[in-house]
Amino acid sequence: MSDREIMRLYRSGATERAFEAIVSTYRERLYWHIRRFTCSHEDTDDLLQDTFSKIWAALPSFREDAQLFTWIYRIATNEALNFLRKKKVRAMISFEDIRSDMERKIDSDPYFNGDAIQRRLHKAIQKLPPKQRLVFNLRYFDEMKYEEISEITGITTGSLKASYHHAYNKIKTELEKIF
Repeated sequence: MSDREIMRLYRSGATERAFEAIVSTYRERLYWHIRRFTCSHEDTDDLLQDTFSKIWAALPSFREDAQLFTWIYRIATNEALNFLRKKKVRAMISFEDIRSDMERKIDSDPYFNGDAIQRRLHKAIQKLPPKQRLVFNLRYFDEMKYEEISEITGITTGSLKASYHHAYNKIKTELEKIF
């Protein structure tokens, strides 16, 4: 179902059906979007549930100034970034290395079905600063246009292009170490 149809359904008073359409349309895409931040199936499931709860709560205030999907992605992105911030604070308090934890999760994840090169790619992505990681994931995996990413993040397209370029070069350098 298209975003336009979902909003038409919502505005007609069929709010629960509209929300069910949002969940069925975006569940898988948001799962993988969040998963690239958390590297954990369990954390992703929790965050996905929180994301849909926030979408449901905020849907009455959605003004349709932006596209529905970019608004939804912004909520999911904020949930994932807040999760990482909290995790980083807990890691600092417990003197745990969050990057090592994420790499360990990639290696031990029973749901990861990639080969060794894909593992290295995901580990290289985890080493990026959060902004570069976000831009790289949205552009590379979700194949979003810079304009769409700008709507989600509130960052100018020029800055996004620079962030993607830096992320790409860092990942390339990291992957060249294994070849």
